[in-house]
Amino acid sequence: MLSRVADNLYWMSRYLERAEHTARLVDVNLNLMLDEPPSVADRRWQRLHSALGNPPGLAWTEEVTASLTSARENARQVREEISSEQWQRLNRLYLQVTRYNLQEVEEELPSEFLLTVIEGVHLFEGVTDSTMSHGEGWQFIQVGRYIERAMAITTLLEVYHREFWGHPERTLEGSEYLEWIGLLRCCTAFEAYCKVYTADLSPDRILEFLLLNPEFPHAVRYSVDRLQSALEAIHGEAGKRHAVPLTRLAGRLQASLGFAQISEILAQGAGGYLQGIVRQCREIHHALYELYVNYSIQTALAG
Repeated sequence: MLSRVADNLYWMSRYLERAEHTARLVDVNLNLMLDEPPSVADRRWQRLHSALGNPPGLAWTEEVTASLTSARENARQVREEISSEQWQRLNRLYLQVTRYNLQEVEEELPSEFLLTVIEGVHLFEGVTDSTMSHGEGWQFIQVGRYIERAMAITTLLEVYHREFWGHPERTLEGSEYLEWIGLLRCCTAFEAYCKVYTADLSPDRILEFLLLNPEFPHAVRYSVDRLQSALEAIHGEAGKRHAVPLTRLAGRLQASLGFAQISEILAQGAGGYLQGIVRQCREIHHALYELYVNYSIQTALAG
């Protein structure tokens, strides 16, 4: 596959995942702020801003719209590689979102706007899985989706750790249980968590579920497992002999999550562990680019 095509598919998927994640976090937190005093609401917005990576100078509406615009532009450049149904679904979502007046959205119609984004991305993912051949291009879409998701969920957990888990001497206030529900809902995980642990909202169990569960789609371990599977499929189809560094990086991250125990993570310091996951995901991204996008002529001839 051409490096340009791989790059466009990868970033199309990352931007869509970013738009959906941002919309979901904003939607959950707007609902939680309905009955909160201004001081609590301000702290919630600061936490949300940190969880989204502190985007410089952008309102959340602009962040979501910019992500969808970038996803559409990447898809437009590789229309021959995706199905017509994919393009129609993504273009329809883009047109729906850009018809909104962003100032009115923030003041009057946030829930309608956010639901349009969330449902639109989910529909695109379903159309992608059901209409696109699951070959190399589809695998690059999976890589983009799951590396973005792993980094986003880990960053969210790290922000909550700094404010809540990172102070074991604190006594939990009753209002903080609402924060745990909010965190689970930010990851679409409340019902799934309750099926595993019942409705006992323990911070350590929440961290364990969102970090180490191998079956829940918005858990970090699940995302890394899917990322590794997609990379292995790409290596096999591309026949690359120089994929060892990338395979090693992804395999090391997968193993660290697959064999980890939550008690060990907490004993060693969850904050550092979470930061390490984000760092390793960035290293995987750079290795992926070096191997499949920005590779040298010598590497291409040798591969």
